[in-house]
Parts: sequence; structure tokens; C-alpha cells
Amino acid sequence: MSEPARLQRVPGDPTPGDPPAYDLIELFFFAYRDFVGDPDRILADYGFGRAHHRVLHFVDRQSGLTIAELLDILKITKQSLNRVLKELIEKGFVEVRTGTQDRRQRLLFTTAQGHELALRLARLQTRRIERALENGAPELREAAGRFLLAMIDPAERGEVMEILSGRTKEAAQ
Repeated sequence: MSEPARLQRVPGDPTPGDPPAYDLIELFFFAYRDFVGDPDRILADYGFGRAHHRVLHFVDRQSGLTIAELLDILKITKQSLNRVLKELIEKGFVEVRTGTQDRRQRLLFTTAQGHELALRLARLQTRRIERALENGAPELREAAGRFLLAMIDPAERGEVMEILSGRTKEAAQ
């Protein structure tokens, strides 16, 4: 009988004798905690959580996203997205419009209220990033961007770069 899948080594796994990079792992955990903690406090006032933030962020950044495109970006289940999206729609932060080319398509847009909240949260996170970069050399921002991109699975990097460029799959066609 073979080893359970969770214990089998896969290409790219660290060598069993190598010590984990606890210093960087823990810094990453703490940085993430504080990076999302700022918006969490504001989102709580609306009864929203981190999933709402992610949906609001990408819908605001890429108006007209389809539900399928958003699922692709977030890598969550349709059921999870539907719950969050329903709340954002009911509370007036996101609206769904029928596609002009394909009437079966459901395109997502932030309302004025949704745009303002998304912008408020992005500005809050931008201030934290700017504070972290302000005492570094000018190339620190570029190095941070390369590091974060390198953290993304290689197979996903092209798609992420496309998202970052503001292009949706539909616009690329």
C-alpha cells in the first residue's frame, strides 16, 4: 500500500532534512494579519468579511466581470461566491447586469456605494504598503513585486499578470 497522498513528496517539496523558513513564514503571517486587519475592522461595520472584500475589490477593479471569471480569480466554490455575492447585491454594493452580446451572461459591477467602499479599503491598504516601502531604496517596491509574483504558482502567473494589467478574458479576444 502506498503512502497517503498528503505524505507523498511532490516536485518542489523541500528536502525532509531542511529546516523550515520559520522567520519568513511567521513574518508573512503577521504581515498578512495586519494587511487584512485594517479593512476587517471597516468591513465588520457592514457585516462583511474577507470574502466580501475580495469580491468587492475585483468587481470594482474589473467592472463587467462574469461570475465564471470571478470564480477563476478567487478560486472559491460557486456556493461560497453566491452567498457573498447575494449579500453584496442585497445591501446595494454590487449589481448584476445582463450581457449585451450574450443575454445569458451575468456581468458584475459595483454600485457607487460599492466603489466608495472598495476605494476606501484599497487606500487603507495602500497606506500600509507605502509605510513599509518609505524607508527602503527606490528599487524595494520593484523587488517586493517580483517576490510576491514569485510566490504565486508558476502555472498561474500568466493569468495573474493578465488580471493585473486590467484585461479580462473577454477584452483579450
